[in-house]
Order: sequence, then structure tokens, then C-alpha cells
Amino acid sequence: MLLLLDIGNTHTHAACWERGRVINPADWPTTAWAPGKMLPLLARQLRGRVPSAVALCSVVPAATLHARHALFKAWGLKPFQLTNRSARGIGIDYPNPSSIGPDRLANAIGARALHGTPVVVVGFGTAVAFDIVNRRGNYVGGIIAPGLAAMTSYLHEKTALLPEIKIREINSIIGKSTEQAMLIGAVHGYRGLIRELIQKLKVELNCDHLPVVATGGYAELMAKRLPEISAVDPLLTLKGLRLAWQVNQQGNTR
Repeated sequence: MLLLLDIGNTHTHAACWERGRVINPADWPTTAWAPGKMLPLLARQLRGRVPSAVALCSVVPAATLHARHALFKAWGLKPFQLTNRSARGIGIDYPNPSSIGPDRLANAIGARALHGTPVVVVGFGTAVAFDIVNRRGNYVGGIIAPGLAAMTSYLHEKTALLPEIKIREINSIIGKSTEQAMLIGAVHGYRGLIRELIQKLKVELNCDHLPVVATGGYAELMAKRLPEISAVDPLLTLKGLRLAWQVNQQGNTR
């Protein structure tokens, strides 16, 4: 059983790879790594079973150090860590590869393997992040915008009268309350942003048909009325991480 860990700024997404599929996914607060509270959470998720290997990607260096120490102390495991240097299953055509978030590399690896090339991943997390793989199968760059929740939270924090809201579908295009107006700006506004960027990417990549895979917390909500999005895969990052681990394992056994 392979334990998969995607350590993000807010949450650590954990799951297992067993019998050819990702199973038993769960989200835990990334802050739990620091005080040593994560291992009991993972043990509960794994129902007392011990993984045979661990693969992780992380955008939080401090949490990475805590994770590596905790995993070795608990189970004697040294995790495979996805970085630009350990990434396999994808080429990287980018001026500064070390600046690419490992989760974004995992998304690109997963999308290339599952959907072919060229392909675009739109990740709906703390940020809305586009990752682009060209016809040659190379990661060539991306686009980053503030996440939906980050944008609405910022408006709430920086203004006296705008409320904190929960992102949800809104049918109207004219807000009849402050909350509705904010939801329209977030949901409809971001759909317009995504649609326009996808159209420009088709021109840039010189292709009429461009698979677009959505992942992350708001992927399903945003994809409902965006026909430009061809697939929704909440587990894409973990699938890509597993593929990177597998290719590295195969390379180490040759």
C-alpha cells in the first residue's frame, strides 16, 4: 500500500494507492504536521495499517521537514518527494524549473498520462492555477490568479461592509443583495476569466481541440457551466504523484 500526501498551504490531501486505484482520500489541516498531530490522523485514516511506501509533494517546506521526520519515526519510511529533479513522465521546458510547485508538476504528469497532449489543468485551490503541457509532452508554464475563496475573503477583510460568504452557485447575473453581488463576481466572473484564458491558450498552442482538466475544491462547481472543461478529477494531483513515484521506482530497479 502506497501512502500519497499532497501537502498544501491549508490542507494536506492524503490517500492510498492500492489495487490499481486511489482509495480512502481525506483532507487534514497542514498545521497538524508541526505539533506532531498528523500521525494519529493518518493512522485513523489507514485504520491501523502500515504503508509500505510513501510519496509526497509539498509547497510548505517547514511541513515537509516535519512530515519526513514523522514518517520515518513512525514507520521507518523515507518518502519519495516529487520535485523538478525527481519528476518523471513529463519534460520541463521552463526557465527556472525549481520554482514550479511540485503539486503543479503532479497535475501535469497526471493530465498528460490520462488525457494526452496538449493538455491544460485548472486547479481550484488557494489560487486558481493553470498548468500547460504542450504537444511534445513538456510542461511549458502556467497562469495564476487569486482563488475564489481568497478573493472573497480579501474583500471581506479589506472593506467595512462586505460580508464573508460561502462560495456556491448563483443563477442571477444581477445581484439583489451584497452577498449575491459578491457571488456573481466570484462564480460568473471566474468562469468568464477561465473561458477567455482557455481561448487564448488554444491560439497560443495552435490547436482547436484542447483537453482541459479541472481539479481542486471548486472544480465541480465551476465546471458545471463551462463546456470548455472536458474533465473533472478531484484526485488528479495524487494520481500524478503516484505515476511519478512509479516511474522512479522502475528507474531504481534497472
